[in-house]
Amino acid sequence: MNLILREVALEYLKTSMHMVKKIVKILIEKLGVTLEDSKLDGLIGLKMVNMNYYPTCPNPELTVGVGRHSDMGTLTVLLQDGIGGLYVKVEEDMNAAGKKGDWIEIPPVPGALVINIGDTLQIISNGRYKSAEHRVRTTSAQSRVSVPIFTIPNATEIIGPLPEVVARDGVARYRDMVFGDYMNNFFGNAHEGKKSLDYARIN
Repeated sequence: MNLILREVALEYLKTSMHMVKKIVKILIEKLGVTLEDSKLDGLIGLKMVNMNYYPTCPNPELTVGVGRHSDMGTLTVLLQDGIGGLYVKVEEDMNAAGKKGDWIEIPPVPGALVINIGDTLQIISNGRYKSAEHRVRTTSAQSRVSVPIFTIPNATEIIGPLPEVVARDGVARYRDMVFGDYMNNFFGNAHEGKKSLDYARIN
């Protein structure tokens, strides 16, 4: 049984990484930029897989499954069960979908994956793409399981706004830096929404 689970997990990881590369390539091309494969691979060079288990809680309003934060990497692929509990903060007014500052639940859809944009993609797009500030709430009805795959740049990769995008925007909103430094800052401080981006922001 363990060998079967291992093979399924490895195939899921492999398939997910093909999908992530395609998505990142399309998003970059939508910015009017074409990246060489080596640069694209550098932006998604490392993978981290978590298996999260959130037990039932008799008073879910008094606890937090995961506090509000954004992911530091490029893209996150999230497989969640049918229980729910994932919330995303609205960054801009979206008419009926929600107002800026609202928290909206991302209901599970059978057979679907959740794709979160991370801080790295916000930085290299010069803020055109926004990393998703999100949190997880527990429930009193059932325990919850989720499996996120975090794709992040290689630690030695230089990240910063793409020059072509900066030329069109007329200003660089973030500085160039070694991703390893951004990662150390991310893990070296308490998460508080998207405050980690302050490390990269040009004031």
